[in-house]
Amino acid sequence: MMNKNELRKEIRNRKRQFTPEQLRELSQPIIDKLRNHPKLQAAKTIMLYHSMPDEVYTHDFVTEMVEAGKEVLLPVVISETEMEIRKYTGLQDMAISSYGILEPVGEVFTDYQSIEFIAVPGMSFDSHRNRLGRGKGYYDRFLAQVPSAYTLGICFDFQKLDTIPADVYDKRVDEVI
Repeated sequence: MMNKNELRKEIRNRKRQFTPEQLRELSQPIIDKLRNHPKLQAAKTIMLYHSMPDEVYTHDFVTEMVEAGKEVLLPVVISETEMEIRKYTGLQDMAISSYGILEPVGEVFTDYQSIEFIAVPGMSFDSHRNRLGRGKGYYDRFLAQVPSAYTLGICFDFQKLDTIPADVYDKRVDEVI
């Protein structure tokens, strides 16, 4: 079996086979499943992510959830090892970060116990709901702080693997779509 870094390289190579337009098109059925997920529909406070170019495209969906009356939270990378959560109310909340990605600049959110649903991006997920991230451990550390939230892994079908090596720090998600 490949190690985590080899798997990340393999998934990056798979992603490169698609244009940004193709990835955006492939995102639509995944977003439809997310939109119709009963756990998301029932939740008031949700954490989503503002997608990077090689991830399932979420930008419009994030705004749609605000318009639907959800309290929407987004992650912000603040160091090599930490991320914080900020409230998102619209595009006026977004700015290019020092990491070169669009992130929210809104109010820091600390009431983790009120988060009911988290859409979790990943480089890959396996049939046991293990997640392979980008290698910094941001989500593993964060998810350990919100054990009561329902976690839904989001990725393209070509990112799904049979098995991903996992250690004690790796947090499984509740479901993968």
